Amino acid sequence: MSPTSSSSTGVEGKDGIVIMSSPPLIDRRLKNDSSNDRTASSTPATSTSSSPRLQPSTTPHHFSGFSLQLNDAITSAEVDDSSNDDIAASNCNSVVIASPASQKSLRTHNPIRAIVDPIMAHSVKCGKKRGDGKDQISLALGDPTAYGTIPPCPVIISAITEALQAPGMAAGYVSAVGTPEARHAIHKYHYPNADSTSLHNEKGASNIVITSPDDVIVANGASGALELGLTALLDEDSVLLVPSPGFPLYQVIAESHGARVVHYDLLPNQGWECDLDHIDRIISEEENYANDVNTKVVRGIVVNNPSNPTGAVYSEQHLMQIIKLAEKWNVPIIADEIYGDLVFGGNSFYPMASVASKLGYSVPIITASGLGKQYLIPGWRLGWLVFQDSRHGSIQNVKEGAQRLAQVVLGASRLAQVAIPAVLDPSNALDRASITQWKENLYTQVENQAALFCRLLEECQGLEVIHPQGAMYAMVKIHVHLFDEDIHDDVSFMKLLLEEENIVVLPGRAFGKGREEEGDTPVFRVVFCAPEDVLKCASERISSFCSRHIV
Repeated sequence: MSPTSSSSTGVEGKDGIVIMSSPPLIDRRLKNDSSNDRTASSTPATSTSSSPRLQPSTTPHHFSGFSLQLNDAITSAEVDDSSNDDIAASNCNSVVIASPASQKSLRTHNPIRAIVDPIMAHSVKCGKKRGDGKDQISLALGDPTAYGTIPPCPVIISAITEALQAPGMAAGYVSAVGTPEARHAIHKYHYPNADSTSLHNEKGASNIVITSPDDVIVANGASGALELGLTALLDEDSVLLVPSPGFPLYQVIAESHGARVVHYDLLPNQGWECDLDHIDRIISEEENYANDVNTKVVRGIVVNNPSNPTGAVYSEQHLMQIIKLAEKWNVPIIADEIYGDLVFGGNSFYPMASVASKLGYSVPIITASGLGKQYLIPGWRLGWLVFQDSRHGSIQNVKEGAQRLAQVVLGASRLAQVAIPAVLDPSNALDRASITQWKENLYTQVENQAALFCRLLEECQGLEVIHPQGAMYAMVKIHVHLFDEDIHDDVSFMKLLLEEENIVVLPGRAFGKGREEEGDTPVFRVVFCAPEDVLKCASERISSFCSRHIV
């Protein structure tokens, strides 16, 4: 049966199922007939309610779930044979009550998925099935474990094994904000000189902010940590500043809560540093147009260092400039430092909170980090937040809010949290030496892979590599004026590269960069964590692709 209009509240489709166009009220009446026999009927009625409800005219009957069948709805009533004809004459079609999605879920959109999924939908991974023998090579997934060439740190594996063999097997509940051991280790990792700082403060220094393990919340990965921190910080119609290009998760989280996201530029010709003038203009405009002068519109500035997707690592001087600008506007900084000291090429990593302490704790810093990328266990979902307040006590309420929010999911896995003190605060010299050696091997391999792949991509006509300084990503410029008409932006480049060479890259547009109206040179992001033979094969295919389309 083709769908036909059934009533003002629904459409009758196949198999006699009525799909409600809006969540209805179900008026369930038990009527007395002339013989005092009781019959039951259920009549859908139009409702403007945002969720399904039952509106009984007699004793309420509670249903579980949102799908009701009208012929089932009458079974709880006492119906004798004389009422069968009335029931048969009534509308006994099945009724599906469609519960509306929440506004938060409707506001949740991932830019990467929106751009990439339609392109990938019809891709074929197997080269044999394609007919050209080119198996798919993904340079898009930021998972350092994807090829399994480097195992996780052995100290982590030993710690988890020992925990499983111990009584209780770390199987019980713990505090929603993390185990005491994990929080202590994280605090010690971020503040190795905390004891001397406390002593200095006791001597009368008024510009010292003392942190403690109470300022740490363990979360489900750095993504979960960011979700906690931003949820505690943002309200509807508040503003969050995020980098462009930048990791889209910040935008996804903020917009899901009804906050507005404003992108500030990163400068590719200056090592992807933050455009401080642009940030200053944005905040000035937002605050000048604020309806309530007593409420801060701009709630935070996200700074990702080392950076995904650019591979940039910021100097201490540049971080100081960012902090001074945040101080000017009294805006907290959310420091996404999930890649930590995964840097190379003679660069150094400076934690934002450490730099802020050198400037007198004038700006509060909310740091998000974790073990996933630095210790090759991203699937274990081990992240955390560290709240370093300003000397004015600016984010005490935000920290307390995040602690309350942590109770919703009861924190990260207790078993997985065993890994945190094992690597951040190892108990013996042997483990410390093992961790040091493992990290040196990892960082050397990542640096070698970055150097190799960037050198190979530089040989591709029409491309320009912006060399990374850390993390596991590089951005590549596409000089579209050198290519034929089939390649006119980053998305068309990605699509054709997938179709012709079965290579997957992510277009800059997925990170907020390369839109035609901006007039920027289009870019794409590559991940260089694959083995060297895979990187060489990928670069050869990219080179062939560019040669075919160059003019």
